[in-house]
Amino acid sequence: MAHDKESGILARHRAPLDPKGCVDLTAIDSSSTAELGRDAKDRAHKKLRKDQERLDELQQRLFAENKRSLLIVLQAMDTGGKDGTIRAVLGPLNPQGVRVQSFKKPTEEEAAHHFLWRIRKALPAKGMIGVFNRSHYEDILVPTVYSTLAAEKVGGRYEEINEFERNLVAEGTTVVKFFLHISKEEQKRRLQDRLDDPEKRWKFNPADLKARERWPVFMKTYGKILSRTSTVWAPWHLIPADKKWYRDFLIGRILRRVLEGMRPRFPKAPPGLEDIAIPD
Repeated sequence: MAHDKESGILARHRAPLDPKGCVDLTAIDSSSTAELGRDAKDRAHKKLRKDQERLDELQQRLFAENKRSLLIVLQAMDTGGKDGTIRAVLGPLNPQGVRVQSFKKPTEEEAAHHFLWRIRKALPAKGMIGVFNRSHYEDILVPTVYSTLAAEKVGGRYEEINEFERNLVAEGTTVVKFFLHISKEEQKRRLQDRLDDPEKRWKFNPADLKARERWPVFMKTYGKILSRTSTVWAPWHLIPADKKWYRDFLIGRILRRVLEGMRPRFPKAPPGLEDIAIPD
């Protein structure tokens, strides 16, 4: 695995480190399948299954070791595939070792506290994998797009979040962040699919259409977030997500690489076990 053609997959999909820059998302092909080429859906599924087997083994070691944790952050436009990613990639893992937290509009109680208050409450414990479906980055994204907070106050959150994540890593939490990049055209197809399918219609939210009207502003804001908060200690990974099977393959492979890099180990057995005889 270490020498296969996807061995550089982490580096190739990392957002550039530029604290004053802005990733041009319009220049990134959200329908790309560059790691596998065209018509590789079956191969991608097979690779994902193998990666999931390895992830399951690594998760068991992380849980047993009980010293460190992994935090997975998922951000995307509406219909970008955050829920689907959690089901398709992490679904086979032992649910005892995975906790998913979704962040919606802050409640009255949450809004009365510092914006990171609710985030800190949801951080994974030692031995756990935590998944954030949306995250603290909403507290930059939404106020910027809708101008609900002074620009200088929003601007200060970039460095505050970088420092927050630096401290998490220093305390033993590996942070890996994914931006699921879909095109405006693909979002339209997925929204229409929700309207047309009676079993998916419950997921349709008319408010998504309001957000869609601000697509260019969302893309520019995400571009700043990706560039200014992709750090050595907590990098962003840009995932072309128009094709769900390719999205799942990439995230599964990257998570495998991250966990393998963490090298979790089963704890040593206490001394004297070899002398124990189980009674009849």
